[in-house]
Order: sequence, then C-alpha cells, then structure tokens
Amino acid sequence: MTVDWSWIADHTDDLTTLTLSHLQAALSAVFFGLLISLPLAVLAHRVRPLRGLLLGLSNVLFTIPSIAVFVLLLPVSGLTRTTTVTGLTIYTLVVLLRNTVEGLDSVPVRTKEAAKAMGTRPLRTLLTVELPLALPVIMAGVRIATVMSISLVSVATYIGDGGLGQLFTDGFQRNFPTPVIVGVVLTLLLALVADALLVALQYVLTPWTRRRRSA
Repeated sequence: MTVDWSWIADHTDDLTTLTLSHLQAALSAVFFGLLISLPLAVLAHRVRPLRGLLLGLSNVLFTIPSIAVFVLLLPVSGLTRTTTVTGLTIYTLVVLLRNTVEGLDSVPVRTKEAAKAMGTRPLRTLLTVELPLALPVIMAGVRIATVMSISLVSVATYIGDGGLGQLFTDGFQRNFPTPVIVGVVLTLLLALVADALLVALQYVLTPWTRRRRSA
C-alpha cells in the first residue's frame, strides 16, 4: 500500500479544512458535555439517591451504537453539524459525568469541614475547594472524552458530516488508499496533540500537585 504524495500536495487546502472541521466538532462536543455533566455531577454527589440514576442513564446512552444515535437525531436536526455535535456530546457524558462525580468524591471530608468551619458558603466551597481538588480526576475524563470524540467524528460521515472521515469514504469508494491513510494519520495526530495540550493545561491549573511531588 503506497502513498501518492502528489495527491497530498494537491489537496493541502482541503485537508486543512477537513482537519479544522473535525477538531471543531470534537471540541464542541466535549465543551457541551462539560456544561451538562458538571451540574449533573454536583447533583449526583450531593443527592445520593440520584447518583445511581444519573450514572445508569449515561451508561445506557453510551450503549447505543453511534450510527443509530445520528440516525435518531436526523428527524430533529437534519443533516447538519448540530446532529454531529449532539451525538458526540451524548457519548462524552458517560466519561465526564462519572469522572466528575469520582473527582468530587475524592475530596477529603476534613477539607470540606474545614472550609465550612471557616464560614465558607457551600457554593464558594464547591468552586474554590472541591472542584479545584477534583480537577485531576475531571481532567482525566476530559482527556478520554476528547480522544474518544476525535475518533468518533468520522462516523458522522454517514450523515454527510464527519470531518476527516470523508477521506475514508472517498478512499474506499475509489479504491484509492492515500486518502484513507492520510485520514488515519491526521486523526491520530489530532488525538495525540489534543491529549498533550490537555496534559499541559492540567499541569498549569494544578500547581499544588507539583509541590506535593517535590516534597
């Protein structure tokens, strides 16, 4: 299986457009997934009877095949980017919700009691104590959700979207391996770069973990 390098040179603009479209879809899904999962995770952490219900519901949604999710959304949002992002967001919820709940659970009870004893209001305790301390676990979920979303965007090719997934369809239909290889390589690179940037972001946002290791 050989690569036609001239094809790559001739389609640089198209590859750039598809790569940016692919990344935009994946990151949008993670962003909306976080917006939904954060309040739900706080609710599940605070109200224990809801914990099993919310986590169970997210697990059920995750078991639905991705193509089926996109097909079910078609009557609502049609052949649009909205369908792609909505479907991907559903898949991010199981990872983001579970990791956020586990992150909040990992905050030491004594730390929360100390904040309460100092007169800190519950909302401020959540924002300034619990979420920062839970951040490493939450970021682990964000990394998984991001890589997963980048890999799943290609499935949306079946509804006319899909970013780099369009290269797979084009290559298979024409029995021309170069677009397929390029699509795979670019998808892997996107996942690796995104994960590395998230690791760097976590490093910046959690300076206390570095002090703990040096001690």
